[in-house]
Amino acid sequence: MPILVRELDVFPEGLLEHPELGQEPDRRWWALYTKSRHEKELMRRLCGLKIAFYSPLIPRRRRPSCGRLRTAHVPLFAGYTFLYGTQSDRSRALTTNCVSRWLPVPDGAELTQDLRRIHQLIASGAPLSPEARLEQGTRVRIRSGALAGIEGVILRRPGPTRLLIAVNFLQQGASLLLEDYQVERLD
Repeated sequence: MPILVRELDVFPEGLLEHPELGQEPDRRWWALYTKSRHEKELMRRLCGLKIAFYSPLIPRRRRPSCGRLRTAHVPLFAGYTFLYGTQSDRSRALTTNCVSRWLPVPDGAELTQDLRRIHQLIASGAPLSPEARLEQGTRVRIRSGALAGIEGVILRRPGPTRLLIAVNFLQQGASLLLEDYQVERLD
């Protein structure tokens, strides 16, 4: 069950169904890099300014120390929101105090197709995970449960959301099977 109601991730509603999206001469896509953890605040402010954007949100499960499984809607592309508008719209978006940098998108038609596919996948309810993916050999720390704080290395992924993790104790090892939401990547 989600903690909060899911917020708008596309404005205006139906933006991605517009047939000429990404091909209008006076409007283009801009990738806005937000300040840390300001993606939703930027989306709220862009709605208030009536500026078109898309920032895909996906459900993420986690289990806090109280033990209940919680769902939050988080950005698929952490730190990025895609604005569709004029040079003036981009300038007004910079006044929100949520944007760190911006990049013009060189191929608007290609980005439009990619965003439409992502929007379709999210709407279908398919389980998505951001692709800074935990792969074999990645060092991780367990975030929750009785083993919280223990570090290890991913041995393999026996399922779409399961990880087999090796933890070394006194020159010997042990392995355990965990859900992907229970671990975090160590950089």
